[in-house]
Amino acid sequence: MDAQFGHLDGVIRTRAGYAGGTTADPTYYDLGDHSEAVQVDYDPERISYADLVAVFWDSHTCTSQSASRQYENILFYSNAEEERIALESKAQREAEAGADVLTRVEPLTAFYRAEDYHQKYYLRSEWLLRDYYLSIYPDLQAFADSTATARVNAYLAGYGTLAQLDAEAGALGLAGAPLERLRDLVRHR
Repeated sequence: MDAQFGHLDGVIRTRAGYAGGTTADPTYYDLGDHSEAVQVDYDPERISYADLVAVFWDSHTCTSQSASRQYENILFYSNAEEERIALESKAQREAEAGADVLTRVEPLTAFYRAEDYHQKYYLRSEWLLRDYYLSIYPDLQAFADSTATARVNAYLAGYGTLAQLDAEAGALGLAGAPLERLRDLVRHR
């Protein structure tokens, strides 16, 4: 899900992780009562929490029961204003669907970063681009926290256009073979 946010103008970085439970220090193989989650850092001057919430709602079927606690759909908020926006958006989705929304809205009490191998899934699968960015960010936490890797991960997942990529290629640090590979993938999807 982080790729859906990574392409948005104003999103600074995304991280895969776990939230919503009480188990201390969850891991993928010992998740306890947490659910998989995405943390989104953003510039509120360029994109709003409400805009991010709209992407969240469009990313899943909110009237269907989640398959398990691990994959439960939960919209987290960090303050009273975010809570208001989240609850109003849930009520609006219920009105539009004419059914109960089963997605929960909860305060974020803690976010636990997922293991490095869970970060930037699509980018990790494209070896030329992955190796290029690992040469820039050899520290795996810096790799996962990079704005450039969040955006490239999103392009690889099918978000964004070739025109958008061309406009921001320099800001992503891309040139030569890595840029041509990404352009080719975006062009042919």
